[in-house]
Amino acid sequence: MEGFKKVCKWLWYHKNYIIIIGTPLAFLPLPLVYPYPQAKCGYAIIIMALYWCTECMPLAVTALLPVVLFPMMGIMKAEQVSIEYLKDSNMLFIGGLLVAIAVETWNLHKRIALGILLLIGVRPSLLLMGFMIVSSFLSMWISNTATTAMMLPIANAVLEQLKETELQADEDYYNKAEDNPSFEQEATQTQQDRSEKNDIQLEDRQPPAQAADENRWNSASQRESRRKALEEKYVRLTKGLSLSVCYSASIGGTATLTGTTPNIILQGQINQLFPDNRGVINFASWFGFAFPNMVLMLVLTWLWLQFMFLGFNLKQSFGCGGKTHKDREAYRVMREEYRSLGSMKFAEVSVLIIFVLLVVLWFTREPGFIDGWATVLFNKEDTYVSDGTVAILMSMLFFVIPSQLPTCGGYGYNDKGKKVKAPKTLLSWKVVHERMPWNIILLLGGGFALAKGSEKSGLSRMVG
Repeated sequence: MEGFKKVCKWLWYHKNYIIIIGTPLAFLPLPLVYPYPQAKCGYAIIIMALYWCTECMPLAVTALLPVVLFPMMGIMKAEQVSIEYLKDSNMLFIGGLLVAIAVETWNLHKRIALGILLLIGVRPSLLLMGFMIVSSFLSMWISNTATTAMMLPIANAVLEQLKETELQADEDYYNKAEDNPSFEQEATQTQQDRSEKNDIQLEDRQPPAQAADENRWNSASQRESRRKALEEKYVRLTKGLSLSVCYSASIGGTATLTGTTPNIILQGQINQLFPDNRGVINFASWFGFAFPNMVLMLVLTWLWLQFMFLGFNLKQSFGCGGKTHKDREAYRVMREEYRSLGSMKFAEVSVLIIFVLLVVLWFTREPGFIDGWATVLFNKEDTYVSDGTVAILMSMLFFVIPSQLPTCGGYGYNDKGKKVKAPKTLLSWKVVHERMPWNIILLLGGGFALAKGSEKSGLSRMVG
């Protein structure tokens, strides 16, 4: 038995090597028994699928397998496979990532998020709605992961302040009640039913010391039960708010073509399978199709989370009436966080202008109902200028525009204490290299290569 456990442990520790070697050998009969292009392509897809599912090799490395397998099995030429890794869809994806990196580098996304939250308010339902709107909006332009990573700490900070403020208010109330017994009696009298008068009379007949001890015990018990109720309330609210950020980040990514990777993959596949589609899927057409669906999903998700974690007492959740002390304290936390960002710098303004200009150019390139600027200037006979062209053009401006306005007095000192003679640009290649998810770009290319191989070999037609 001991020997069997050791063998199992050894197999588990070396599972990646076993899968890497065993998978091609196990499915080798498929191309040997059926030496047709369809079987060979299916063999390559099975290997890549299992490698991807088990992650026995890095995902990006597995995505490069078509460069090796397709030429060696006679499915496609090496140069044809390699072209698939940098298609126009990949250029659009790279351009969108460069914009997202610039926005994150200069903290523009945090300023936008806090600004919207300050505008909406901190009441429970409004807070839930505010975080969902902000998360979905940011996720339309930057990655879902980055949006969630930024919004969750802000949500936790606001909830912690709300919780501490309410707990402190209760503590002050009970302390005041202990110092002034008539205050406690007056406060509790309004909550008691008239039928309890007999119990009160019995308590009055008890010795003063015993009545005082019982009052203190009742006060401590009420304080403890109230504290537990508040703890449960904020645990439930934290769950709901955390889920709202995650859900809305995923929902928001569906609204724009660059919002999430699957949208780019779909565009690439459509352009590959239907080369004469004349760019039927572009930024404007996708937004017109997906944005209403995003709004609908966001509303339904908000209603569901409202029901699950806040209930349907909308009057209480929306906090009709004046602002309470805890509302003002939570609002103060967000306002202080916003003030800590300082005034908008030249770099933030520049990034915002480039971002807005990029979105405008995307929407007006080929809106569909009228001729766009690209159709009038460049795409009269064929689609020469695409959304990827616009994305790369605007992204290049980040490496050209300085992060500070030219001044005569210099730009201060760098980390090494040397005087800065010229300002750095909005983006540097070092920053891009550190933050750019190159593995995702290779994954996109691997998917396009697989699709092209399936088409060339006839496997897609046979399976269809």
